[in-house]
Amino acid sequence: MADCCVRAYVTGKVQGVWYRRATQEQALMRGLTGYAKNLPDGRVEVLMCGPPSAVSELGQWLWQGPENAQVTHVTFETLGDHHAPDHFSTY
Repeated sequence: MADCCVRAYVTGKVQGVWYRRATQEQALMRGLTGYAKNLPDGRVEVLMCGPPSAVSELGQWLWQGPENAQVTHVTFETLGDHHAPDHFSTY
């Protein structure tokens, strides 16, 4: 099956708790590319690109996050014809 890209927006206590770095570690373990970045409104935006099963696994993990995170909501948007990055970054 072809790779896919999904953008997620994570709401809750997700800034200042190592959420982006933990997401990067989880993505790299699954062979995904993309990014995790803080948004001015307190959410974290995550782009996940790779095999659909690995994207789904990371998507499920986003609900948990690292130990000190308190996730209250996650929304997902499947992106068509999106150019996948070469690596996984944090901003």
